[in-house]
Amino acid sequence: MTAMLSATPITTTLGAAEQKVVGIVVQDALADMIDLSLIGKQAHWNVVGRHFRELHLQLDEVVDAARGFADSIAERGAALGISPDGRAATVAGARGLPEFPAGYVTDRKVVEAMVATLDIAVRRMRERVEATDSADPVTQDLLIGITAELEKMRWMFQAQTVDS
Repeated sequence: MTAMLSATPITTTLGAAEQKVVGIVVQDALADMIDLSLIGKQAHWNVVGRHFRELHLQLDEVVDAARGFADSIAERGAALGISPDGRAATVAGARGLPEFPAGYVTDRKVVEAMVATLDIAVRRMRERVEATDSADPVTQDLLIGITAELEKMRWMFQAQTVDS
């Protein structure tokens, strides 16, 4: 059995204060994106109703995007000497997104739940964008791009709530 590393083997050009800020932001954003991917899968497996197929496929797009965002965020943290933690207990302990209901959920309720979830995800990501403004503009840039994509997803779901 190999010993666990007590200190990070990866160094950074960020100062200690900036690394601390970015570390918190990166870990929280990682937890949200892992959680979003799990919420999307739960909805994907349990959506029922007239718009099942369309939503089933749309939810897979959310899951794929959230997993990609999580990977980009984790790798950014690792590059800065911040060990990313995507373990289930860590993600559950940092939970900031609403829990998706258990059991089958109608297509309309899935859309409403995804709008609410993405609304919170976007708000939380915007707070992280602000927090990284002076701490690390490179991480901020990554988060800005992710926020734009989350806003697009939110719009795509919200457009489905408008009755014609």
